[in-house]
Amino acid sequence: QVQLVESGGALVQPGGSLRLSCAASGFTWNYYAIGWFRQAPGKEREGVSCVSRFGGSTDYASAVKGRFTISRDNAKNTVYLQMNSLKPEDTAVYYCAAGPFVGDRCSTDRQQYGNWGQGTQVTVSS
Repeated sequence: QVQLVESGGALVQPGGSLRLSCAASGFTWNYYAIGWFRQAPGKEREGVSCVSRFGGSTDYASAVKGRFTISRDNAKNTVYLQMNSLKPEDTAVYYCAAGPFVGDRCSTDRQQYGNWGQGTQVTVSS
């Protein structure tokens, strides 16, 4: 059974940092790219970042580029999203998802991902 579990969400002040984790089980981990997505109240779910099967390729939404860093530890079946210089507009529920890709690539298009975690809340507020 495919399972993705996010953790690390919290309330943080503007300018602060958080590290989200996505732990996976129940499938062949290194067959899948992993994406991070977020959904704010009243808005559509949007792609934030992704990392390819072997970690050789990453991508970021323009809104987070330079502030967020995605990384992957295949020995621990875990992907991390380091979020720095957080802004109030980063407030959302953050989800990780797994998707099969040919080759060592990924995408922030949520249509490419079929297995999702339950989400973790990130709130950026003073």
